[in-house]
Amino acid sequence: MQTDNRILDDLSRAATGALSAFGAIRQEVEAQVRLVVERWLQGQNLVAREEFDAVREMAANARAENERLAERVAALESELKILKGSGPES
Repeated sequence: MQTDNRILDDLSRAATGALSAFGAIRQEVEAQVRLVVERWLQGQNLVAREEFDAVREMAANARAENERLAERVAALESELKILKGSGPES
């Protein structure tokens, strides 16, 4: 009976050691994959989310300003037509 327990204990220790080794290998593989993905992403000329949001907000503000200026130009052109129409005829 004593030898059975010793064999089981040895098998248990071996299994525990293998599991911890597999855990360490898994962590190393994850770290290497993370490095490869990060390097690939850096080479893709991608922008950070914060930069994208800032540029998108700037574009929205520019579009709104452009619309306001277009309305102002249309109003000024309308006023100019009225002034030219009511002036002395040559």
